[in-house]
Amino acid sequence: MKDLNSSIERWEHFDQLLFATGARPVRPPLEGIDSRNIYDVHNLVSGSRLKQALDEQLPKTAVIVGGGYIGLEMAEALHMRGLKITMIQRNNHVMPTLDPDMGVRLGQALREKGIDLHVNETVQGFAQKDGLAVAVITNNQTIPTDLIILGLGVIPNSELAKEAGIPLGPEESIKVNELQQTELPNIWAAGDCAQSYHLVSRRPVYVALGTVANKQGRIAGMNLGGRYATFPGVVGTAITKFMDTECARTGLSEREIKALGLQYSTGLIEGYTLPRYYPGSSPICVKVLAEKGSARLLGVQIVGGRGSAKRIDTAATALHAGFSLDDLLYLDLSYAPPFAGVWDPIVIAARMALKEG
Repeated sequence: MKDLNSSIERWEHFDQLLFATGARPVRPPLEGIDSRNIYDVHNLVSGSRLKQALDEQLPKTAVIVGGGYIGLEMAEALHMRGLKITMIQRNNHVMPTLDPDMGVRLGQALREKGIDLHVNETVQGFAQKDGLAVAVITNNQTIPTDLIILGLGVIPNSELAKEAGIPLGPEESIKVNELQQTELPNIWAAGDCAQSYHLVSRRPVYVALGTVANKQGRIAGMNLGGRYATFPGVVGTAITKFMDTECARTGLSEREIKALGLQYSTGLIEGYTLPRYYPGSSPICVKVLAEKGSARLLGVQIVGGRGSAKRIDTAATALHAGFSLDDLLYLDLSYAPPFAGVWDPIVIAARMALKEG
């Protein structure tokens, strides 16, 4: 152990040890990456630093590298402040955790609000002047800018655990069991540094989300304190929005299903959040994925207007319960025109998937 104030190092004995070292933003070793006006938004400190720069320097243009959750949320925040925004995404659509046919809908919403979105494009470096990045260099072009935000995901802070001989799991996350125990006695791990178990794929995964981290921390704390508790796992539920367009996903995507070698059916519908005659109804697109033969529900994705995305919680609950399409089809969901139609869009999409397979 090292005292950061005095730089004195010493050995500290323990009865139980918990790794809760979290994760850090991805910052690739590109030329100019050390520029003072390149920001990531990972915690309150980094967010405050960015806000201060916006207030004091009054930038007019910004480039966002990465079209995931952070990228979308920062695009909304900067758009509302009046900045001209360019977004660079190396995949062929934003929100790569969605299937392409759903991600493209989200990209269309960005473009409709004036975001200059470039897909299938890779950042290769940053042109620098006096310690500031003045342009983003991609494989296709050079984009002048006042401000750059990185939204490239995170890496688990697992190096210390690895050096201690603790086995690692997916994406270098710390391998744990359902008690949050590592494979070394009396050593535990929880949060963004630790792996999870996916209830649909039935395999270990790395999911860096605050909801998961809090649950894992609770389980680890209970076990450290002498109780017995287990963390059942995750289904990969996430939600975000850009302006009036919401998106959410849970379970497996088509890419993940194919990687498992499963045969699957698809139900995709375009509808409305409320009956069309009722004021305030918004468009909604729902995609349901299920295993052929067993009709086991595998995943659900949603893109739509206000009132769309929170429906994902119904699907997440169904995945936790191991529902089939038939189970989902006959759920006793609430109905009244101010809230939903007689057949909820998720149920209609499930019915379409059932017809296919």
